[in-house]
Amino acid sequence: MERRTIEPRDGWQETVEEQGCIYPLTRYPDDSLRPYWDESGYYVFSLPEVEALEEVVEELHTMCLAAAAHIVEHDRFADLGITDPHLASLIAESWRRRAELPSVYGRFDLRYDGTGPAKMLEYNADTPTSLVEAASPQWFWMEERFPGADQWNSLHERLIDAWKKQAALLPPGSPLYFAHSNGDELGEDLMTVAYLRETAQQAGIETEAIAMEDIGWDPLSGRFVDENLRFIRSCFKLYPWEWLATDSFGPQVRDTLDNGGGTGSTLWIEPAWKMLLSNKALLAILWELYPDHPNLLPAYLDGPRELASEGGYVAKPLLGREGAGVTVHEPGADPVVHEEPHCYQELAPLPDFDGNRVVLGAWVVEDEAAGLGIRESSGLITDEYARFLPHVIL
Repeated sequence: MERRTIEPRDGWQETVEEQGCIYPLTRYPDDSLRPYWDESGYYVFSLPEVEALEEVVEELHTMCLAAAAHIVEHDRFADLGITDPHLASLIAESWRRRAELPSVYGRFDLRYDGTGPAKMLEYNADTPTSLVEAASPQWFWMEERFPGADQWNSLHERLIDAWKKQAALLPPGSPLYFAHSNGDELGEDLMTVAYLRETAQQAGIETEAIAMEDIGWDPLSGRFVDENLRFIRSCFKLYPWEWLATDSFGPQVRDTLDNGGGTGSTLWIEPAWKMLLSNKALLAILWELYPDHPNLLPAYLDGPRELASEGGYVAKPLLGREGAGVTVHEPGADPVVHEEPHCYQELAPLPDFDGNRVVLGAWVVEDEAAGLGIRESSGLITDEYARFLPHVIL
């Protein structure tokens, strides 16, 4: 693994916007605009290195599924902050019927510097973004700048294959809706959903687009409907389950959830059992089940324990995205136990490449490793000011 610099292409901004990354710039607190898509640098990997990372990702995915089974079998929903018995039972039923429920993709965030074993930082298996730039613009960048090279990137083909395999699980006779939130000001959620919809269409699935805010509830029929009062039988939503299950229409979502048994009314993708994998409590349960695993970091739910005095720790809210609420605690500092549920994970500072802190976003489609997206930040927390850099296998 090596970071190299390169001169950006002329007209790079217009190019990546045409390829789906309509958010190539980030506005900073000083009101300046700086590249989010940053092709002034790129990362180089060897093929054996990527093959080894693929094996790590698929092993971690398998371990996460085993942890989900453990949570359900031992009724550990409270450790995830899930205290509603009805919601817990729905998640458990979703897990037991998972073979009947479409489930498409997820993204591991990994610490890796090219020398030691990759370490799992977290798993976003419900609403991961940065998919568009990983699947499309960085592939075309490679073809233009390094023709004949390769890239850890089979996302497009694998997504189409996944939809083809899972099309039979969708309710017949109605389109699959693809929903994003109008609260997305940058357009990232919009384009992620649009891209996934495109892959479903290429798989032969009839689709419709809708905003989450435009999904209505028909009290007479007891069903979710679109703007034309058509029944929404299945819906892919880029909208976290912790919001979907608890907002003003949460009771209707829970009461009409189709968990594959055919008795509900709306089939949501990703399925409810993905709540088990996108919760930071998963990190502590994995460490409990697989202590000293080379690709895991020590993590606990009841406090930092020995991490406070040994290597330091990171306190992570159980739910959240883009580093929101994450705090870094150096070794020797007084331990802090938060009132709200947190996961306390060993501090493993992100590798520093020429002053840039890098995290690998390794994609999983169905149960297989499918691609890589790389983000850089200035500090230890990968936040909304992170930059996306392409990569190549040479």
